[in-house]
Amino acid sequence: MSATPSRNDFAEMLEASLAGRDLMEGTVVKGKVTAVENDNVVIDVGLKTEGRVSLREFAGPGAELPKTGDEVEVFLERIENAMGEAVLSRDKARREEAWDRLEKQFEAKEPVTGAIVGRVKGGFTVDLGGASAFLPGSQVDIRPVRDVGPLMNKEQPFAILKMDRPRGNIVVSRRAVLEESRAEQRAELVSGLAEGEVREGVVKNITDYGAFVDLGGIDGLLHVTDMSWSRVGHPSEVVEVGQTVNVQIIKINKETQRISLGMKQLQADPWDAVGVKYPVGATFTGRVTNIAEYGAFVELEPGVEGLVHVSEMSWTKKNIHPGKIVSTSQEVEIMILDVDPDKRRISLGIKQTQRNPWEVFAETHPAGAEVEGEVKNITEFGLFIGVDDEIDGMVHLSDLDWDRSGDEAIQDFKKGDVVRAKVLDVDVEKERVSLGIKQLAGDPMEDHGGFKRGEIVTCTVTEVTSGGIEVGFGENGQMKSFIRKSDLSRDRAEQRPERYSVGDKVDARVTSIDKAARRVSVSIKALEIAEEKEAVEQYGSSASGASLGDILGAALKQQEGDKKE
Repeated sequence: MSATPSRNDFAEMLEASLAGRDLMEGTVVKGKVTAVENDNVVIDVGLKTEGRVSLREFAGPGAELPKTGDEVEVFLERIENAMGEAVLSRDKARREEAWDRLEKQFEAKEPVTGAIVGRVKGGFTVDLGGASAFLPGSQVDIRPVRDVGPLMNKEQPFAILKMDRPRGNIVVSRRAVLEESRAEQRAELVSGLAEGEVREGVVKNITDYGAFVDLGGIDGLLHVTDMSWSRVGHPSEVVEVGQTVNVQIIKINKETQRISLGMKQLQADPWDAVGVKYPVGATFTGRVTNIAEYGAFVELEPGVEGLVHVSEMSWTKKNIHPGKIVSTSQEVEIMILDVDPDKRRISLGIKQTQRNPWEVFAETHPAGAEVEGEVKNITEFGLFIGVDDEIDGMVHLSDLDWDRSGDEAIQDFKKGDVVRAKVLDVDVEKERVSLGIKQLAGDPMEDHGGFKRGEIVTCTVTEVTSGGIEVGFGENGQMKSFIRKSDLSRDRAEQRPERYSVGDKVDARVTSIDKAARRVSVSIKALEIAEEKEAVEQYGSSASGASLGDILGAALKQQEGDKKE
């Protein structure tokens, strides 16, 4: 006979039973429909009491309502509520089933089926067969969709972007599925195209850089540079949306599946005949199509342009923007300077169609010609004078005055003065005109200095210094010279500058002439020595018994007698 269980044994058995039942809460369990009463389905899940589930939770697209005796799966929320009934949910059971299924599809990167059932902030709600997901507005379609009505409550594929089961969040995308499908279709269409093939297409869209052309389910880019051999400002100048065009497939990128198209390739390349049509040295008329910092592009014919570098635009306008010389759409005469068909380059010149103004000036103003012009600029090395509408000549400091220094003479001039000058030299290659102002008055060395070495000149003392005297001679005393102390007399005792005063007249002998340095040196001492030598030769010598005083006295008497006569 078995022993009767103790109170402790009953407590342990009850605790074990309750623990097992606690583990069932929060899970999906199987139950049997015992009755369908009004709007509720009574379900027995093997517990002490039954539970009730709203008949509405079993409704849905293609779903059959349960009958007595059917076996169903429900979610056990609580084993027993205040009324002693089990708390069950068919919706939560379906959600758990859906999550399990969706997680497997997410891991396998498979698309899932669902329907857009509602609109929320920033997007839409999608029913994935029991689980609710969020569809961002940007993920509805490849292009923005204005009306989502036709897509609502319609079973269609979605791609799961993100899943978070603890938080119950699922993010899906319809756009990703469309793009994948489109990529497959595009790959199939691309495989049927070949580079060099000519196709007919319809212009779908125009951008600043080109136009997209539909080739029958696949788009290709017709870049603006491939629309025409001539320069195109904007694609809309050549094509318009909806226009049917013939294009050639230039390139197909197998990796990106991008297709490059061209229209100009269906026309003859005008550069093929450039070398013959545009020989070097020939002149033509062209239209300015574009202006840059370094020059201007000129169209010779549709599709053929050449560059006029800024240095080839004007003989005289230097270091200025090309836009100040020519303007867009202007017709200009140009000369062909160089042609390179391989590099598709033509160098043009505008200034070459006009005579070089430096050559013209050299012809009309040879060295020695006099010109008149306005002082345009004054620099540390001279004056710039406008001698022509386009040409400036320069007067160097050394060519301002014969007697004064250039730094001193330049103070006489100011900007805007109209002055006369003489052309000294014209260098056409270096584009320089050298002028002189002092040359207008003539060279004192030539006008007043027809002096010869040994000639006796009468000088006027203009300044007395401790080292000698400064004198002037020639016409109006314009020739200047300095007589040092040692040249004042052959007698050392008489070599004293203080013997002279400003304004005194003295005779001196020309001892040297340096035309390069523009200097004539004179000496009183040299004159005295020359006179003594001449007197000795004419009146005897000291060797014949006559004294030097007698000889000089006789010479002086002879000179006085000559003067009286």
